[in-house]
Amino acid sequence: MLVLFETPAGYAIFKLLDEKKLSQTENLYNDFQTPEAASKVVKLKHFEKFQDTTEALAATTAAVEGKVSKMLKKMLKKQVAAEGVHNELLVADAKLGNAIKDKLSLSCVSNTAVQELMRCIRSQLDGLLAGLPKKEMTAMALGLAHSLSRYKLKFSPDKIDTMIVQAVCLLDDLDKELNNYIMRCREWYGWHFPELGKIVTDNIAFVKTVKLIGTRENTSSTDLSDILPEDVEARVKEAAEISMGTEISDDDIENILHLCDQVIEISSYRTQLYDYLRTRMMAVAPNLTVLLGELVGARLISHSGSLVNLAKAPASTLQILGAEKALFRALKTKKDTPKYGLIYHSTLVGSASTANKGKLSRMLAAKASLCTRLDALGEDSTLELGAEHKVKLESRLRLLEEGNLRRLSGTGKAKSKFEKYQGKSEFKQYPAAADSTLPTKRSHSESEDKKPLVEEIVPKKKIKLEPGAGPSSLVTEVKSEPEDDDESSKKKKKKKKKSKEQSEEEQEAVEVPDVSDSGKKKKKKKKSVSEDVEDVPMEEEVPEPSSEKKKKKKKKSVSE
Repeated sequence: MLVLFETPAGYAIFKLLDEKKLSQTENLYNDFQTPEAASKVVKLKHFEKFQDTTEALAATTAAVEGKVSKMLKKMLKKQVAAEGVHNELLVADAKLGNAIKDKLSLSCVSNTAVQELMRCIRSQLDGLLAGLPKKEMTAMALGLAHSLSRYKLKFSPDKIDTMIVQAVCLLDDLDKELNNYIMRCREWYGWHFPELGKIVTDNIAFVKTVKLIGTRENTSSTDLSDILPEDVEARVKEAAEISMGTEISDDDIENILHLCDQVIEISSYRTQLYDYLRTRMMAVAPNLTVLLGELVGARLISHSGSLVNLAKAPASTLQILGAEKALFRALKTKKDTPKYGLIYHSTLVGSASTANKGKLSRMLAAKASLCTRLDALGEDSTLELGAEHKVKLESRLRLLEEGNLRRLSGTGKAKSKFEKYQGKSEFKQYPAAADSTLPTKRSHSESEDKKPLVEEIVPKKKIKLEPGAGPSSLVTEVKSEPEDDDESSKKKKKKKKKSKEQSEEEQEAVEVPDVSDSGKKKKKKKKSVSEDVEDVPMEEEVPEPSSEKKKKKKKKSVSE
């Protein structure tokens, strides 16, 4: 039996002298206590040394992946052919044994007994490999370990996501410190010149202004045109003359100026760090950067630990990454789970309306997951996929915001149903007239509708009033006349006849002009109040004169 043993310096092939030792693995370590005893069990037959670290790394990576390297293939062909075809080969790795069996048609054995034999050979390797110094073996082992670790991690100077994690964490820390320092500077200098903080709202401009002017007495003689606009500069100089602040000493203003220097330095370093983070993100994850932005992509990588961990996460996890507390609180209280986490700060989700933020965050997480996997595991470092997905999501967002009015399929009825339940934003103004509590005048039509009819007051009778009598006398006369009196009824009949004769005489005396159909609505001639009251009939049915009667009346008037 032959034993294939892998070392950092090369491949060694040992010959097992006593095959019965494999069945006695429990006491096998007793035979390898000394190099002399070990040489009685196994004997070195051939040692193939690696020429350099590159060849060693290629052979080791092939063995890790379960493949047979070219060097190992050549060596086995020579040594096995010399010993004979029927020899068995003891191998530590079962995957490598299967690959050798497929390529060279050799019977390979890999079990617990072989593993125990390999441990025993490793313990006495320096004595069994007499021609190889110990220092050289150690150096080869160290170099191969470094090379193998770089290969496993796919080490590349441009693909270091650890730098992104550290940079984005430092950027957040700088933002917090800048806010604290600027607030302290505003409050500190506000005791001396409080009006400056209200006039200059920009933090960096405020700090630079304080740095230039020092105390407020120097404001009028200081040129602030490089920092502030002309109108703001004029307002600052006017406020400095009438300021309500207290006087401070030179030591106080010196410490305030030192703080201003710190703020300016940190802000400049923060700008430099942001540019570094942007370039590093475009090198490591270009598709994710195009889709989500530099800061959001870097925070996702930092939160997950690395770009590979982010690529392993599904889209649903990426969507709520950063909202773990809200998620577990919602699951515990059996309420609605959060719809977004760190992805909420991206430009696409921020530009969506409140109703569409959840839907767009779900779509954006799905596309971001694909882009992350391409950046982490793909060989090409192009940003075509991220740009393509961003265009699609922007068009989808446009359709959602417009209410899906441009649908390619669907009937008009379905479209109307969609519009019916779609929320429309309308601005409703409060009517100013609703504030008035004064009584308003009713319109003419309302007053006419609510006037009581004559029929409701008086029965169907004709009443003649004397000239000069008012409408109140009409009611009194109606109430005073009894209905059952016969004499009163006869007198009323005589009065009716006289009123008819008088009305006919008046109509004959008045000339009636030729009126067209459109002019029928006009009033004829105003009569006196007394005549109107006399001729008021108690019945509503008053026949209008026909065209023939009008012609006869014209002829009579002409003849007279």
